[in-house]
Amino acid sequence: MTSSRTRGIEVDSRLPIVRLLRVSRFYRPDRPALFDLSLDVHPGEVLYVAGASGAGKSTLLRLLHLTETPDTGTILFGGHDVTSLKRSAVAFMRRSMGMIFQDFRLVDDLSVTANVGLPLEIAGLGGREITRRSEAMLERVGLSGRGDELAGGLSGGEQQRVAIARALVGRPSLVLADEPTGNLDAYSADLVLDLLESVASAGSTVVLATHDRLLMSARPQRTVALDRGRLVGASPTESRRRRRHREATADDRRIENTG
Repeated sequence: MTSSRTRGIEVDSRLPIVRLLRVSRFYRPDRPALFDLSLDVHPGEVLYVAGASGAGKSTLLRLLHLTETPDTGTILFGGHDVTSLKRSAVAFMRRSMGMIFQDFRLVDDLSVTANVGLPLEIAGLGGREITRRSEAMLERVGLSGRGDELAGGLSGGEQQRVAIARALVGRPSLVLADEPTGNLDAYSADLVLDLLESVASAGSTVVLATHDRLLMSARPQRTVALDRGRLVGASPTESRRRRRHREATADDRRIENTG
């Protein structure tokens, strides 16, 4: 069993980087946004979260981003309970995350490069390095040469790609994406998904929420489905992963018993 430390989070490659245990979140007493949800997310994987509008996908991402806290249940990062962290600790942990918001949340009167570089500025990098890495990421999302334009003057699809570049420029250990292809044509959507999967291949973990089942069906990644806040289905990949995890746990126990 191997472990490493990623920006303050100890990661064991055979254990979940994120674990939700019987998590519920209520905005109304009679209708939970999430109910009794248990889910593991493993290091370096791409997890697609499917569901119609209102299924609970965005709520799940906000919980993982530590923007909200569950009403019941526990959320573990690297085995550590994060449901009662202090505000300063939450801010520190968010530096290891990249969030792609459904509504982009760009600063309209800043340049495209300045928007992309905000996470690097917060991390304390110098101006030259911020510009270099921001421009490289803009090239990866197909916006090379657009860095001096104001973000507010871009089209919806272009703003979405700026938001994606901003989320990835800090090389986060966990990427959370809320409908990241919603404003993109099919060709651009494929490019974005290829990019997110390449980020995972380089060691990041990606959780991507979408209602587009056709988009997911063309991808061999693990998929879980939500319906009215409840986990209602998982892809065969999920079943195989659970079986491998049970087998690995059983192997560990046999080793301990014979040691």
